[in-house]
Amino acid sequence: MAEQFEKHARTFGILTLASRLTGLVRDAAFASVFGVSPFTDAFNFAFQFPNLFRRLFGEGAISAAFVPRYTELLRDDPERARRYAGLLIGLLAAFLWLLVCIGELVLYWLWLGAPEVQYMVGPSTGVGGVPLPVVSVRYARLAYELLAVMLPYMPMVCLVAVGGAALQSHGRFGPTAGSPILLNLLMIGATVGLYPMVLDGSLDAAAHLRVLAVAVLVAGVLQVAWTAYSLRAMRLSFAIREPSAWASVRETLLGAGPMMLGLGVLQINIVVDGIIASWPSIFGPTILGMPYPLAEGAMTAVTNAARIYEFPLGVFGISIATAIFPLLARQNNDLPSFAATVRRGLRLTLFIGVPASLGLMLVAREAVGVLFQRGAFSASDTARVAWVLLGFAPAIWAYQSIHILTRGFYALKKPMKPVRIAVSMVVLNFALNVALIFTPLREAGLAWATSICAVFQAAILARALSREVPGILDRELAASGLRSTLAACTMGAVLVAVAQFLPTTTTPLAMALVLGVKVLVGGAVFLAAALALRMPELSWALGRRLPALFRGGR
Repeated sequence: MAEQFEKHARTFGILTLASRLTGLVRDAAFASVFGVSPFTDAFNFAFQFPNLFRRLFGEGAISAAFVPRYTELLRDDPERARRYAGLLIGLLAAFLWLLVCIGELVLYWLWLGAPEVQYMVGPSTGVGGVPLPVVSVRYARLAYELLAVMLPYMPMVCLVAVGGAALQSHGRFGPTAGSPILLNLLMIGATVGLYPMVLDGSLDAAAHLRVLAVAVLVAGVLQVAWTAYSLRAMRLSFAIREPSAWASVRETLLGAGPMMLGLGVLQINIVVDGIIASWPSIFGPTILGMPYPLAEGAMTAVTNAARIYEFPLGVFGISIATAIFPLLARQNNDLPSFAATVRRGLRLTLFIGVPASLGLMLVAREAVGVLFQRGAFSASDTARVAWVLLGFAPAIWAYQSIHILTRGFYALKKPMKPVRIAVSMVVLNFALNVALIFTPLREAGLAWATSICAVFQAAILARALSREVPGILDRELAASGLRSTLAACTMGAVLVAVAQFLPTTTTPLAMALVLGVKVLVGGAVFLAAALALRMPELSWALGRRLPALFRGGR
């Protein structure tokens, strides 16, 4: 069983890798055309809302309540499972499209009320004491326009996520992992294809971003079509007159309802974080009559840094958590097997996440420069984004662990426990955000607040889940984490020594050379250390039984 979830994790990870790579190309193209500016702040501010609803409905409360119920019905009554899934997806679609209609009316009202007022920004709010230029609140109107265009993407991406959860219960992980590739390719085409028109002045930045928003919408249509095609073999039916299907849906919604309230608080917290970062571009350079501590582009700097740390998180951490969820749902009545699966998932997560955290900290500047520094994205933008990335990187292992531990609670049908823990982190996160942006960290303070809260959240979740299922936190898990840390520290020490002999210039070519050397050397050292420490996690990750790792090994 453990080998099976690792196989699914590798499949999901390979497709997620392709998705993340095209996503990085998308972000690199976007950065080279628009740089770090109020325009990109407006787009990133608008684009976060469909993703928030995806987390709330598609990958959050609904999926958490749906997968265990659907998995049980597949085992006991496949025909009822088919009717239940079809009815739930149909009702969810109707509800989400109703939200879109309400949201569009609210956005129109906000757009009408957004003033065209200019603010003069004094030297006190400039980065490094440099005065900022005149800022116009027109970016608020642009943000509302972009959000109005992309809001219909929200129900589509949510339905793709729920449909993907159904497919994963059948052992099919490819369509869900691959669907973001469609979004990335369309956005790359819209960004690069229209760039000549921007250069010759026939298309301004705002109009270009509106086209990008339309590309997001088209991608949503294609993603829904692909998911529907993948679901065809399951023969889902909208069984509106079937009492048993309604009973299962009612049970799902009752289980998801309280969690939606809790997750709603979390999503509000994410929106608040976005408002904090984008305030100078969307709302102006002051707050309550005082100079605001962040400069224009803060939202974009945070977003670009997040894209980089999300790469290992998505390829490895979320892949493991996604693959392990159906297995945990089947083992929720066999607690020893359940505990063994969670332990194995955590060991694999630490084996990958700890070196990823340290390694990304050591290559932050080069990673940002190679990905983004071209066109409108300058060397100073690279330094700014790398500074934020240093705040996100230390907790990659914690972000990954949170996904596995949370799905453990979902599989046990106790979804409110992780929600209550996460809600308790909201207050801490907000307090840290407000405090740290007034320090020299500025927008990097938002990243450090996220990392600190993630570490606390992972630790509390692990302790809480171990109380529900004894045996999860054992000596072997602790020893595995220590070995992963030792191997990662060995890698870090070698990289620090190697860095003394590498160039420190800021040209993209030089940074690409340095990045390549550091990745190759760091990877080789970590693998050598894992072999020397006889870590079976290496075999698990590779899907091969390595003779040198027979000991210690199941």
